[in-house]
Amino acid sequence: MKRRTIGRYVNMMKYMIFDVIMISVTYAMAIFMFMVLDIPVEADQLWIAIPSIIVFKLLVYYFSGLYKMLINHVGFEDIIKIAVVTIASNIAIVIFIAVTDLMFMYKSAYIFITITEVVLITIPRIINRFIQYLKTNIEWKQALGRRTIIIGAGSAGEIVVKEIIRNKDLNNIPVAFVDDDIEKIGKKLMGIKIVGPISAIKFYIDTYKVEEVIIAISNYPKDKLSILANLVAEKNCRMKRLLSVSEFGDDTKPTIVDVKIEDLLNRDEIQLNDDSIKGFIKDEVVLVTGGGGSIGSELCRQIAELEPKHLVIFDIYENNAYEIQQELLRKFHKAGRKLNLSVYIGSVYNRERLKSIFEVVKPSIVFHAAAYKHVPLMEDSAVEAVRTNVIGTHNTASLSNEFNVKKFVLVSSDKAVRSTNVMGATKRYAELIIQEQQSHSKVTKFSAVRFGNVLGSNGSVIPLFKKQIEDGGPVTVTHPDITRYFMTIPEAVGLILQCGVYANGGEVFILDMGEPVKIKDLAEKMIILAGFKPYQEINIEFTGLRPGEKLYEELLVDHLHGDHCKTENNKIFVEKQRDVEAKELEFDTIIHTLEKLKNDQVKEFVGSIITTYKRNGD
Repeated sequence: MKRRTIGRYVNMMKYMIFDVIMISVTYAMAIFMFMVLDIPVEADQLWIAIPSIIVFKLLVYYFSGLYKMLINHVGFEDIIKIAVVTIASNIAIVIFIAVTDLMFMYKSAYIFITITEVVLITIPRIINRFIQYLKTNIEWKQALGRRTIIIGAGSAGEIVVKEIIRNKDLNNIPVAFVDDDIEKIGKKLMGIKIVGPISAIKFYIDTYKVEEVIIAISNYPKDKLSILANLVAEKNCRMKRLLSVSEFGDDTKPTIVDVKIEDLLNRDEIQLNDDSIKGFIKDEVVLVTGGGGSIGSELCRQIAELEPKHLVIFDIYENNAYEIQQELLRKFHKAGRKLNLSVYIGSVYNRERLKSIFEVVKPSIVFHAAAYKHVPLMEDSAVEAVRTNVIGTHNTASLSNEFNVKKFVLVSSDKAVRSTNVMGATKRYAELIIQEQQSHSKVTKFSAVRFGNVLGSNGSVIPLFKKQIEDGGPVTVTHPDITRYFMTIPEAVGLILQCGVYANGGEVFILDMGEPVKIKDLAEKMIILAGFKPYQEINIEFTGLRPGEKLYEELLVDHLHGDHCKTENNKIFVEKQRDVEAKELEFDTIIHTLEKLKNDQVKEFVGSIITTYKRNGD
């Protein structure tokens, strides 16, 4: 640290010396010009005044930040700043001459002095950049990196080139820009030619032997991005993009990332009421069960930003809980903010452990995300599915009632609707539990949020397909016609929070998720994004439906639109629920007999409660 500080001061002194020399040379040139033109000048006064002028200018340059510039990255904005500061300082000198009548220099001469001074002071600062530019171009011509086309010859395109120059790990060699702006075509940006429109990308990939394409256009439309991905994939190229300012923030360096499958889904993300959500969470004690999982951890991230009085994470898996704990603590410490965070390890099916947490923290809001969700695994472990998804939900919900929690939100699933698997059936069972709890609740408002598959969550098809592609294939899909509803993790969590705001007790919230996506199409797009051709370089194999799996998932038990109500958000609906009595759920039976039941017997029991559950589609 001390060495870096010394180095910074040495560098500043170096440029101060440069400036002293350049200011002196400027005035010497002005005197020489007067001598040539035979114009008398008070040279004696001037040589006395120059030291004071130099000291004045150095102070102005220092306080205006000229000595804090990153010399290797001086750009047009920095040159403008040098010009503005120089002009301002010389205007001050001219005003001083006019006020004091000290005629050590003609006022009109400051037009020449200002222009010369700007040029001479700029030269030492851009010479490093100029040398670096020449060096980079020579290196690019000799390099063995990936030949790259950048889409978008604007400010974002310039940022991409600068990041490639700065970050040698990217190993890219920009060979051309493509842009739809006709006025830009044929010109150069950062010394790189702008060759033509985006629609001709395949031609330019062939012409310049391109291996990678980087998108440098903010908020590039998803429909166009999907078309572009297909065009690029035909040429066996990889695709990346520059994160937009909204994604990487003001304090983060520009980042070039792979185009993800989420970027290609032709569905608008749900718009949420952030003010109402913040009002819902602010100054509350919030408990998140399953807080280390994909949904639970994102819930914790978003809740932490909403200024809760106390955030409590409860999870059975210590590693996940520890990771989200450390992530949040690092983030808040770095930002100089405080977060009252507690993490407890335990299972929701252990009622005594869970009750001890309620007694200690006294939560006012509970998000119940703890659950087993893997369909094929639960088919062979039905006892565990019931233990966590049913008994665990009953424990958490009944304790919320007992401790007068304000609101309880269950994270449910589209697989709860007319389920053909025990996992989905237990999630529907959990929905009935909150209906029953609501029927005798004096304070707590219970609700459930039902949505489709979450992109990138643990156990989802995205990580599986990614690993299969990395291994050279094949990518396995159960059926060519299988479809699923999809949403991003942040979007799913935002929905959960918004529904918590809307909850008045007993609702099952559902989302209008648009059209379902074919898993086959998803696999094809992921292969394309990886720079391969589906069925040629990476094959897709259809393995057949797994036990409990069905071709199409549903979000509504009843598809008659008159039977469900809209909320303030036109994408969120409420499915009407019937009253549920405790005797229907047979808790005493399942709690006392669960350990004695075999896998098939557990499924039979669940089927007796959840009449819409049809085992394996029978």
